[in-house]
Amino acid sequence: MNPSALFVRRPVMTTLLMAAILIFGTMAYLRLPVSDLPSVDFPTIEVQAQLSGANPETMASAVATPLEKQLSTIAGLDSMTSVSNMGSTRITLQFELDRNIDDAALDVQSAITTALRRLPDDMTSAPSFRKVNPADSPILFLALSSPTMRLSDVNEYAENVLAQRISMVSGVAQVQVYGSQKYAVRIQLNPETLASMELGVDEVAAAVKSGNVNLPVGTVAGSEREYIVRSSGKLMNAADYRPLVVSWINGSPVRLSDVAEVLDSVAQLKRRNWYNGTPGMVLAIQRQPGTNTVEVVDAVRKILPSFQAQLPAAVTLDVLYNRSESIKESVSDVKFTLLLTVVLVILVIFLFLRKVSATIIPSLALPMSVIGTFAVMYLNGFSLNNISLMALTLSVGFVVDDAIVMLENIVRHAEMGKTKQQAVMDGSREIAFTIISMT
Repeated sequence: MNPSALFVRRPVMTTLLMAAILIFGTMAYLRLPVSDLPSVDFPTIEVQAQLSGANPETMASAVATPLEKQLSTIAGLDSMTSVSNMGSTRITLQFELDRNIDDAALDVQSAITTALRRLPDDMTSAPSFRKVNPADSPILFLALSSPTMRLSDVNEYAENVLAQRISMVSGVAQVQVYGSQKYAVRIQLNPETLASMELGVDEVAAAVKSGNVNLPVGTVAGSEREYIVRSSGKLMNAADYRPLVVSWINGSPVRLSDVAEVLDSVAQLKRRNWYNGTPGMVLAIQRQPGTNTVEVVDAVRKILPSFQAQLPAAVTLDVLYNRSESIKESVSDVKFTLLLTVVLVILVIFLFLRKVSATIIPSLALPMSVIGTFAVMYLNGFSLNNISLMALTLSVGFVVDDAIVMLENIVRHAEMGKTKQQAVMDGSREIAFTIISMT
């Protein structure tokens, strides 16, 4: 058994093969994604449901429990975690690693559809689900703040301008807005006034609900023309809500402004974010699996100046956290360690062998082996991360050991008086199986 014999007899083929390994390895290295750790995709789906005004106990019993009963029947479900807060429920489903995430999503959709009949009719939004990867944290945090503008207006820029545009960048999976302050009209009822007019909260709620709708009105047809009738029933601010008629007493209308204070506000008054002492919000950007973290962050940062030009002067856009910086530093450190290892190994070989020709052989074997590995990594979906680069650093020792053992045995045969080619053939044949088994 002598695999080296073929390459010794055909030096042109060997040269071309080494050149091909060098070219394809270099091309693969330039295309390999860069990350801090290997990408692990867990088949995980998150189900969300909202019911405004419901306390956590109500959300758990009326919303979470019916959903859990249906979701627990899905095949391949490994674990299910449910968290109920004020007005919202979040159920996290983690499936077995061999479960196809797309097939699991279809089962989750079917289970949600079945559970809809047992859920409250007045839910804020129907249950929805999305595929998530708990191992994939955001790669970039952007802070949007303003000392003078209303947070609801800043939120409009964050969700409708920045988040949508950043989501279109190649490699970006989704953009989440933390600390969002969506615009809402807040109606603060006066209980004494309601009691004096013998009105209930449910009557006011029904009047607000019926007064803020967009309903099809129909058409008015004449002999020659037909007109489409539109109703401007959608109320957009507090001033539009105040004239709403809640009830009629003795022929006089009781308007919403008579029994309540109607204010322009936000949906969550008790939640607010600050950045350097200024009210604001944070945009968390997540990448798609298998993409280059550094390239995605660079692409997003490239379009940030255009966002700053579109934003009002009172709004400040800053980079709160950039995960690619730590990745660059750690990967660069490991690359330097790998390069330093190769140089030190070659230097030690030269000091012990004291022959330039003998030193060139392992000196070529080391970079060729490492560069060729990049092509195999690219074909198998690996990335350049601390783990894979550390493995390459450690494998340098194996390559050096193999090269030195092979070289020493060939030199031993040459010292017996054999020709160079015969020494190479005999020495490689004796040691080939040992090197392969040892590696």
